[in-house]
Amino acid sequence: MIPLVDIADGPTAAVGKALDEALRTAGFVLVTGHGVPDGGPRAARAAARAFFALPPAVKARYAVTVGGHGYLGPGAEANAAAEGVAGPPDLKESWTVGADRPTGDPEIDAVWFAPNVWPTEVPELQRELEAHMTRMRTVADRLLEIGAVGLGLPADHFTRHARHPSYTLNVNRYPPLTEVGPPGEDQFRIGPHTDFGTFTVLDREPGAGGLQVDMDGTWVDAPYVEGAFTINVGDLLSRWTGERWRSTRHRVLPPQASAPDEDLVSLVHFHELDPHTVVESLGPPVGHTAAPPVRAADYLADKLAAITVSP
Repeated sequence: MIPLVDIADGPTAAVGKALDEALRTAGFVLVTGHGVPDGGPRAARAAARAFFALPPAVKARYAVTVGGHGYLGPGAEANAAAEGVAGPPDLKESWTVGADRPTGDPEIDAVWFAPNVWPTEVPELQRELEAHMTRMRTVADRLLEIGAVGLGLPADHFTRHARHPSYTLNVNRYPPLTEVGPPGEDQFRIGPHTDFGTFTVLDREPGAGGLQVDMDGTWVDAPYVEGAFTINVGDLLSRWTGERWRSTRHRVLPPQASAPDEDLVSLVHFHELDPHTVVESLGPPVGHTAAPPVRAADYLADKLAAITVSP
């Protein structure tokens, strides 16, 4: 149901066709041949676990609101709110970093390219997450090129609008049931939502309270393949392709009674565009739905505001 695609050959017609088919039918794809060594995500995850193991008062020194670079503690975010659903906050904590190279536009830089904050208590976190972000940007750009070729477009059709993109790496920790207690009604580790940008590149740990994907109204467990990244389409990219590629709803289940000690950490890279990019839907034969043009920064800001839990 969620295909597996080897992208080692890059933006060839065959790989592009396979990626296009996966994104049209599922909006999700498992990707191998990405060139990222297995040790990279492992080291990033280990450094993140060292941070999450710090006392709450120490972590709170780095607290930010959604969209900022730093620590998002329990109760800070409710992803289902992006769909207009009021409910309890997500059962997770996160360390967030992202693009930090200024563009020279003070208004844009303050929001989308703010300096990253790094905890002095875990010095290895900066080294490992910066390396991971560099690798993830390379993977995301390759996917954008492969996808463009799969649509019969020039390979740089998307990436020429992502030369100085915003992007965010969320390191999400999903605490065990023994720590957070029984979930509330309709409470998830991450509530049902779609992602907002272009491609999301996910390195995940499998678990009982893991990722589920909405396949035409039926929630199914996302398959896990060791060494593969889970890729999904965000709203802006779906909009750009005239909804040819699906921005598919997904969620992360709450901790399960069958696995009360399960403690998972996911590395989630949200790739975006140059903030001033105006996204206009591609018409036939590529797309089939024309949405009004939207500036990437404005669209993303509205979505991040929607999922922020007010103090």
